[in-house]
Amino acid sequence: MTGTGEGRVYPVILAGGFGTRLWPLSREAKPKHLLNLVGDLSLLQQTVQRARAVCGRMPCIITNEQHRFLVGAQVQEAVGDKCPIVLETIARNTAAAAAVAALWVRSRDPEGIVLLLPSDHFIGDTDGFRAAVVAAATAAARGMIVTFGIAPTGPETGYGYIRMGAAIAGAEGCQAVERFIEKPQRDKAQAMIDGGGHVWNAGMFAFRPEVMLDELKRFEPAVLAAAEASFDKAQRDLDFLRLDRETLAQAPSISIDYAVMERTDLAAVCPMQAPWGDLGSWQAIWEASGQDESGNVIQGDVLTADAQNVLVRSDRFLTAVVGVRDLVVVATGDAVLVAHKDRTQDVKHIVEQMKAQDRRELREHAVTQRPWGQYQRIDEGTGYQVKQIMLHPGASISLQLHHKRAEHWVVVQGLARVTKGEDVFLLRENESTYIPPLTRHRLENPGDTPLRIIEVQSGSYLGEDDIVRFEDVYGRVT
Repeated sequence: MTGTGEGRVYPVILAGGFGTRLWPLSREAKPKHLLNLVGDLSLLQQTVQRARAVCGRMPCIITNEQHRFLVGAQVQEAVGDKCPIVLETIARNTAAAAAVAALWVRSRDPEGIVLLLPSDHFIGDTDGFRAAVVAAATAAARGMIVTFGIAPTGPETGYGYIRMGAAIAGAEGCQAVERFIEKPQRDKAQAMIDGGGHVWNAGMFAFRPEVMLDELKRFEPAVLAAAEASFDKAQRDLDFLRLDRETLAQAPSISIDYAVMERTDLAAVCPMQAPWGDLGSWQAIWEASGQDESGNVIQGDVLTADAQNVLVRSDRFLTAVVGVRDLVVVATGDAVLVAHKDRTQDVKHIVEQMKAQDRRELREHAVTQRPWGQYQRIDEGTGYQVKQIMLHPGASISLQLHHKRAEHWVVVQGLARVTKGEDVFLLRENESTYIPPLTRHRLENPGDTPLRIIEVQSGSYLGEDDIVRFEDVYGRVT
């Protein structure tokens, strides 16, 4: 989609969530939009590819500081190129994010159209999505704020609904919004389906920047003022545009639905003819995946015998199920979930218990991603912790020291360049070194293959916050 008018569509992807509804796979450190749930790419990667294919340009991504390097790496992996990434320095819901998206597009093309997309939706037909974007862009070019509607396939109680009104002149395929309806009870959802004229609210939007900014000024001026001030004071940080935290924090936390869509008289809906889902539960993952002849969805090292209509996923070790029906079994390196397929929304009760206990399994995986590579916890106990650390070719950790712990490094694969105090030396496979507390040190991979070491930490405190950085190529100097 190129040219003028409705052809100048600029996709902006919102990727700022910390979701746990798909625990134990989705966690704060790596939420669902960064996971491969359906297919070989993450939901974010699929969204980036789809947006670029339909709009003919790289999207802008609005994300948070914690996930910035992982987002950048996934985009590079998916499309072989970088894209603009804006950092929300504090979460302020989707109204502020929509304002930032409008300001970003306006700074590049005042007459362009913002296509605001969640990063965690599944869309099974790019051609159907493209047709809906074309129709929505036409209505948006005429001053409407367009949301996308999905024909209901059942009385879903986890989605909002839209009652569609009259057709919009000059925008074929789009209709006025007569009413937004909150997530209904099952009987009300069934009644809306039976009565017709209702669609699910997909939470994707198309609008001209000035139209959205004017409506925010009208209904939520504090959101607009904070977003504008934060955008005006934004600073470049490596490949990122970092919004000003102090001013962004002044924005009320409110969704774009409550702030604008349910109050404006410019709301329109464009039905999309494509398989869609926000994949908010393991049941939804099962429905969106290709089942075998027994109705099973199998991912990873899994064996089954006499199993039907199950989803079994193992990301690390062999998982076997025998004689079961309608179950979800998800095994990661440090946790296992077993749930009836009809009760997967109730994972939230397990999440609440983990929050109350401050469980690490809620926040991070056994394997933790870093911009230089990753580390995996192997064992831990009182006064010690064992990790496997992997550095990408050419990567390095920061020059750092620890106050309360010592580290023992053993190279098991690749070549390591080690800085220890004033000394710099190479370690090859099966060679090792010892880093005492209060010693400046750095690990680098000068080779063209991954570097893997076993690190044994020992000391009175082993938390990740016992670190002082002096030099860092990723801008994390203490």
